[in-house]
This record gives sequence, C-alpha cells and structure tokens, in this order.
Amino acid sequence: MKVAIIGGGAAGMMAAAAINELNPKIEVFLIERNESLGKKVIISGGGRCNVTTGIEEIKTVLQNYPRGGKFLTSAMHAFSPTDVYSWFEHHGVPLKCEKDLRVFPVSDNGRDVVGVFEEIFAKNKTELLLGHAVAGIKKENDSFIIKFRNQPEVQADAVVLAVGGQAYRRTGSTGDGYAVAESLGHSIAPLAASLHSFFIQEKWTKQLAGVSFANATITAKGAKSHSRTGAFLFTHTGISGPAVFALSSLTAHESFGENHPLEIFIDFVSEISKDELTEQLKKLIAENPKKSFKNTLHNFVPAKLAGLICDELKFPAELKNAETNKQYLQKSVEWLKHLPLKATGRGAGEEFVTAGGVKLSEVNPGTMESKICPGLYFAGEILDIDGFTGGFNLQASWTTGHAAGEKIATRS
Repeated sequence: MKVAIIGGGAAGMMAAAAINELNPKIEVFLIERNESLGKKVIISGGGRCNVTTGIEEIKTVLQNYPRGGKFLTSAMHAFSPTDVYSWFEHHGVPLKCEKDLRVFPVSDNGRDVVGVFEEIFAKNKTELLLGHAVAGIKKENDSFIIKFRNQPEVQADAVVLAVGGQAYRRTGSTGDGYAVAESLGHSIAPLAASLHSFFIQEKWTKQLAGVSFANATITAKGAKSHSRTGAFLFTHTGISGPAVFALSSLTAHESFGENHPLEIFIDFVSEISKDELTEQLKKLIAENPKKSFKNTLHNFVPAKLAGLICDELKFPAELKNAETNKQYLQKSVEWLKHLPLKATGRGAGEEFVTAGGVKLSEVNPGTMESKICPGLYFAGEILDIDGFTGGFNLQASWTTGHAAGEKIATRS
C-alpha cells in the first residue's frame, strides 16, 4: 500500500509517524514544498515550539477552539495533550510545563521536535519528497495521481492533505490545499486571519508602545460582542498580546476597516466593579488632597497611561485631588473601566493561523477521512479548526494527524 502525505508540517509529520510506527510495511511518501520539514513548527513559540497545553481535562481543552472544538472531541480523547506529552518524551524529547500551562521542550529548541520525526522517517519506509510543489490531485478508480510542477507524478492508494492554511506564507503555507480539496469535491468555509494584533485608529496610543498589562478585559463590539481577559500590550500601531490574539480569533470573520472600524473597549481593573473603583478613588482623593490626580490614577494603571488619560479627557495639566469634581471622577472611572478604541485593521502578515477551511461536516471526526472522496484524509490547519494561543493549534495538528495516520495504518 502506498500513502501520499502532502505537507511536512506538524499534522503531516505526525500522520506519517503514526503510519510508520503502527504499520511499517506501508510505503509512505511525505511531500513538502520546502527544502526541509517543519518550518512553522520550528518557529512557533518564538523558536521554542509550544508543543501542546498543560491542561489535562479534555473538556477544558476543547473550550479553547473557537471553531472545531466539537468536531475534535473523539480524536482528542484518542490522542490528548497528555498523550502528546508522553509521545514526545518517549521519543527522546523531554518536555516542561510552564506556569501559564504552555508546554515546551526542555531545550527550548523547536528543532528538537522536528528531529524526532526525521529520526522516525530515517528508520522506516518514508520517502521524503522535499522541494515538491503539488500542482493537483486526480482520483482514478481507487488510486490518486499527485501531479507536481516540475517533478514526475506520484501514484498512491490514499492521500492525507495536511498542507496548512494561508498564514505564515514564508514557511510555505500558501493556501493551495483549498483548491486541491475543492477539486476533489469538498467545500471551504470562509477564510480569515486569526491570532493577530489590531491596528488602532487613535494616534495617542503610540505613546504607550511597549507598556504591558498582566490582566485586563478587552471587548470587541461588532456584529456580535466578544470579550477576553488576560495579558496584552500597546504597540506602535495598536494592541497585541495573548488577550488580543484570542479576541482576534473570536472576531476573525468580522468585517471592519478605516471607514468602518471595530469598537474595542478595555477594562484595566476588571477585578473590581465600577462602583468599587469609584469608592476607592474617592478614598484616595480624600486622604491625599495635595497629590496630583494623575498620580492617584497611577494606583490603578501605569503612570504613562494615567497621564494620557488625563490629557485625552482634557483635564487641567496639574489637577490636584482637592480640585477634582464629580465629572472628573466619573470620566476617569469610565476610561479605566471602558477605555474606547477603534480598530481599523489586522496586523498584516502577523496572523498565526487561518480561521476557516475544509468544512467539518464533510469529514469523519474519528478518522479524518473524507465523507465525499474515500481514501482522502485531512489533517491540521486545512480543516475549519483553529484555537487560541497556548499550544492548542499544534495540539489540533498532532491530534488530527495521528487520527488519520492510525486509520490508514489499520485499514490495510
């Protein structure tokens, strides 16, 4: 039996490895357009490779997928984050779980993760076809003919399409797989960038570039309202960081731009209510009448932001606590709890994953086999599955790749 796996990223490598280990008699062709495997895997997590999540309860894990969580249920139980952790350690890559529950190699080197697969392939019947760009796939009877742009075609009994989405184009994820999937009868859910920063219209935020917050609630109000609480920071062009990435995932299909911005609101003190904040400010004002008001706000936010809030609200330059009135207090509380911003665009080229992809209703959730084209399997980001940051997207790739490989290995 011959199997062609198209895409040498996380999902494709895991699918090939599963076949190698469960049924080494199968002849595997791992096809990758780049000259090396796992380019996106290596650069993930800042080069450290956030292999998976340290969350063990699968129900909680699945809540971290804005799209595809329900579909992943069966496969995730079969190859969970705990299983992934054990798999890599068994293959000689010690892992560590950090305080934020992200899992990395102890070496902090993503190349070690890819190296595991290279060793497996070297020991088995996996033929690496590197530098091979697929031009199309045609099914003839029970066989698949894979055509390339400049190399001889390959014939296979089964195909795993694991070419990724269209994020990180410099790593080879160009989105060509969607056209191939459509040519074999599949339909594609609308595509959009996810896990990216936001460009902000307000120019004054540039003065806050580099200022970070460990815990704030950020809300986006478009066609629907979405909120996320977590760390974020201001940049020279807008806002970024984990909470922003998660929010961008939830708003991936929102349409907005310069002429129709997306409303963003930031609550810097989400742990207390507006009334509690008002009372705390009143107490500080009464206890420190000679202190400047912006320094009093500094009790809740960084000094630079406190000063800018006073400037943007046009408070007197050297406003003292004793000089504040009800209006100053109300406006300050409103901005600390509901700072208004307008997002005009997505961070170009910074998206980490693609929302959308092959429609999940057309794929068997337990085996990743097509319901439309027998012998065709999908794995990884080409599917309409995407997660938040924290190892969830790589986990989905390991899970779907393993499911496809396991099914193929046991069907022959």
